[in-house]
Amino acid sequence: PSPLNRFESLVEVVSSLRGPDGCPWDKEQSHESLTRFCIEEAYELAEAIDSGSDEKIRDELGDVLLQVVLHAQIASESDRFDILDVIQSICEKMVRRHPHVFAQTQVNSSKDVLKNWDQIKAKEKNGEKSFFEMPRAMAALIQAHKVGEKSARIKFDWPDANAVWKQVQEEYKEVEDELHAKTPNKDRIESEIGDLLFSISQLARHLNIDPEQALRKTNSRVVNRIETAQQIILEAGQDWLEISQLEREQAWEKSKAKLKV
Repeated sequence: PSPLNRFESLVEVVSSLRGPDGCPWDKEQSHESLTRFCIEEAYELAEAIDSGSDEKIRDELGDVLLQVVLHAQIASESDRFDILDVIQSICEKMVRRHPHVFAQTQVNSSKDVLKNWDQIKAKEKNGEKSFFEMPRAMAALIQAHKVGEKSARIKFDWPDANAVWKQVQEEYKEVEDELHAKTPNKDRIESEIGDLLFSISQLARHLNIDPEQALRKTNSRVVNRIETAQQIILEAGQDWLEISQLEREQAWEKSKAKLKV
């Protein structure tokens, strides 16, 4: 067998897992059954990157790479394509979409790079997809961010963050109006909340902040605070569900002070 730090070693390992004497679970898998694992591994990689731990990032990159090799192995078993075809395809695409590196095209900024990228991609798709089309499984907050980026590329965008902030305030007011209407309508409230979330995502974009990452970090902080508050109550010999709302709020404030975040 090849040394375990070579790419072909991973290909050999996956081939063995799928082979006649391989793992029953791995042998049962298909592109469809593995889809959710691809998504989960991508999110676990994002979490590892947030942690700043090189060890975690390394491990999660390995898990993502495993998914790629698994899918290629499944396809190779029915002679559709193999991992070498995957590598060739992505190499050709990167060379084709970076003519400023591999050809004579001149660029002055990353904006020029993105403009060329969109034009080349459009030619590749031959009009089959909309400029704004995105994977249906993509998280809505990421979609909103990408819609804003694409809109900016066709010069349909707010001039700056202050202009977006005004839009956020307007959308907030419209949510408030719907909530306080004489006969609140759930569909209208949903629509206005969607507009508010979209505007906030665009504010983040104008401030060079990834809204998905920002919300992910906040989710993590909130969970840590709640769990710490529960631990504070437990250590005091009390039951979280039996104490008053005021006591829970006090524990929450103590957890914030303890975590300093």
